[in-house]
Amino acid sequence: MPTGPRAGTVEGMTTTLHAPLARYAARLHARIGDRHQVASPLGAWLLLALAAPAATGGLRDELDDVLGVDAVTAAGLATALLDAPHPLVPSATAVWHRPGTEPAGLDGWRAGLPRTTATGPLPDQAGLDAWAREHTLGLIDRFPLTVTPLVLVMLASALATRISWADPFDLAPGAALGGAGPWAGRLERVLRAPEYGHRAWIAATGPAGDVAVHAASAVERDGAGLVVLSVAADPAVAPGDVLAAAYQLSGAALDGDDLPADRRSLFDLPLGAGPAWSLREDKVPVWARDGREERHEAVLPCWSARDEHELTDPALGFPAAARALGGLLGVADPGVEARQAAMARYGRYGFEAAAVTGMAVLESLPPDGVRRTAELRFGHPYAVVAVATDRRGGTGPWHGVPVFSAWVAEPEEPATDDLTDPPVPW
Repeated sequence: MPTGPRAGTVEGMTTTLHAPLARYAARLHARIGDRHQVASPLGAWLLLALAAPAATGGLRDELDDVLGVDAVTAAGLATALLDAPHPLVPSATAVWHRPGTEPAGLDGWRAGLPRTTATGPLPDQAGLDAWAREHTLGLIDRFPLTVTPLVLVMLASALATRISWADPFDLAPGAALGGAGPWAGRLERVLRAPEYGHRAWIAATGPAGDVAVHAASAVERDGAGLVVLSVAADPAVAPGDVLAAAYQLSGAALDGDDLPADRRSLFDLPLGAGPAWSLREDKVPVWARDGREERHEAVLPCWSARDEHELTDPALGFPAAARALGGLLGVADPGVEARQAAMARYGRYGFEAAAVTGMAVLESLPPDGVRRTAELRFGHPYAVVAVATDRRGGTGPWHGVPVFSAWVAEPEEPATDDLTDPPVPW
């Protein structure tokens, strides 16, 4: 019998989410590729963590590997996040089943879900889209999956944030990005970090080598905050290695005024152009006892991204999660759909981002057979009959009565109103 998530609370745990999530993020971003992108590995990981306790045997082992921790621990970590929501990062999860059914096989698993996870019949498409808008501050207006009669169970997660910087950026000419990169000549205005309030340093990492790091903090609410970390390496470094370095450094971004352990002294680096910086030396009055002072400045562009990601690659865990839930329903080989919609925008005064992740467990498809499809083409004169329906008090006198009829022999181009989007109501 699968163990519910509540059996693995984080009380007393030494495991944290950081390492498993960094590992999962590497998998997800590798499959998205090197293009401009935004995603929420956490949004996908949370759904897998909720589903994993339904798995047994080899499926449990497979999900443990994808999650980076055992299923009970993962469920406990997810529950801890979802049942204590962050003031600046609204979150929501839901588990819906096919309307008109009551899947008793899921009862034990659903009983262990976080108390904040919504359950019930699957909404229609408009309801799913409304759920996405409600739980992403209106930043995502369409749920990434489509309701079809094949859906047995659907899981969803939503994460969002919209914050103002505690210390807004200043503006600078695009040329401040420097002549070595391609963007300086394309942008008229970029962002310059204020003299105080932001953090910046050069860090030594593994495969990414030395990287430039900038951290901007949000205005806190109820003691909770958000730090957005930007990490740039030599352009020759693979994007996956730079993303991994960013996850590695993210803990240091929370250390306030403490110097990160992997921070490089500017006096250990050569003057001139570096992989993502330019280092100069000036003779000026300094307060440091040894007469050596270090100062970091940062210039960044504004940016935004909007994306949808297919999540059915077996390495991302969703096919295994679907088989685990299908097993509870007595479905031997269920289908699966899994997608994530994500967006983000980084500007002078703040940052906003959102992601909605959906997984649908589908009814097993019948075995392959033969299908013939006829496309009916009304390409010559044809007849039309308009027939009334009348179900007032059963079957009324108008039911089945032909009201209009026609012979279509002179077709026309669509009217102007037919070409509008949205349609003009008749």
